Amino acid sequence: MFSINNPFKLCSNRVWRTYTGGKLLEQWQGCEEAADGNLPEEWIASVINANNPGREHIQNEGYSFIEFNGGRKISLNQLIGIDPGKVLGNAHIAKYGESTAVLVKMLDSAERLTIQVHPDDETALKLFNSRFGKTEAWYIFGKREENREKPYILFGFKPGITRDMWVELFNKQDINGMLEAMHKLYVEAGQVYLIEGGIPHAIGSGCLVLEIQQPTDYTIRVEKITPKGLIIPDELCHQGLGFEKMFDCFNYDSLEKEEILSRWCIKPEVIKTGNEYTEKELIGYKNTAHFRMISAEITGQYPLEQCLTYSSLVILSGEGELLWDGGSMPIRQGETYFMPACVSKAFIRNTSKKLITVIRCFPPK
Repeated sequence: MFSINNPFKLCSNRVWRTYTGGKLLEQWQGCEEAADGNLPEEWIASVINANNPGREHIQNEGYSFIEFNGGRKISLNQLIGIDPGKVLGNAHIAKYGESTAVLVKMLDSAERLTIQVHPDDETALKLFNSRFGKTEAWYIFGKREENREKPYILFGFKPGITRDMWVELFNKQDINGMLEAMHKLYVEAGQVYLIEGGIPHAIGSGCLVLEIQQPTDYTIRVEKITPKGLIIPDELCHQGLGFEKMFDCFNYDSLEKEEILSRWCIKPEVIKTGNEYTEKELIGYKNTAHFRMISAEITGQYPLEQCLTYSSLVILSGEGELLWDGGSMPIRQGETYFMPACVSKAFIRNTSKKLITVIRCFPPK
């Protein structure tokens, strides 16, 4: 008999993107023949369709599915539709309807992503008729260099860059000029960056990132060819807005590097400790109203407090058990789970000598 009063293991959900990568992601998931390709992202607890013009024939690309009763599958959207209040929480439903209001991704970049921007809420409503923009946060989980440049991100315009200058660089497709117009920040594992809608950015090669974001796929790209030579269709650059209107999505405020590091590089802080676990807030509601992400390092047993809303779990390392009132299931590195709001009491128990590290992702408060 099918029940929604328990956690659900999410099926792997790889998504096509314009950049290549995924080898570190596959290694993390335990794949013996890990390789880079054009499926560099794992979408977690997703109820949105990937915006990939030319791949409309791929059904359900981007949607998360769960398994139950010996291999049967339903989408997360279908699970929510069974009882939205029990799955997402009544207060959440009252404000956001049946939308999860957040999306989680794991991504691995073998090449630099194209320079891009996402709309903030106001711009998304005006240009896309969407209540959600695409503010996001990156937790740098791992990295690779492999004789490449040290992993980095591009973040925000340097002082002096104007809209007219940016449009001119785009029209000329002066990629070096675009790169020089932005701050370049070298990253380390464990860092967290908040990228608000409107801020131009790009992830450099060699970054393994856990991303939490608002639930849209609106990505404005200013490079018409990726660093590895893939030609990007116009529609994928301007997302249907046209080349003139797409520049309304950018925030042209000048930023100093010190301001970026003090305002948008978030310092994780310990919020709770027990004899068998340590819990850190990676990014919280004091940093953004859009989502919350915490980590827990577990040597014994760790309580999962839901606070009347749903959450998503990402098992970064280790193995053990996920227990709740009425059942349990084994968990291991590379797996992801969806925790309905109605699961009020649950625990993770470490059953090995290796530390379990889990990331918990929450929707807007």
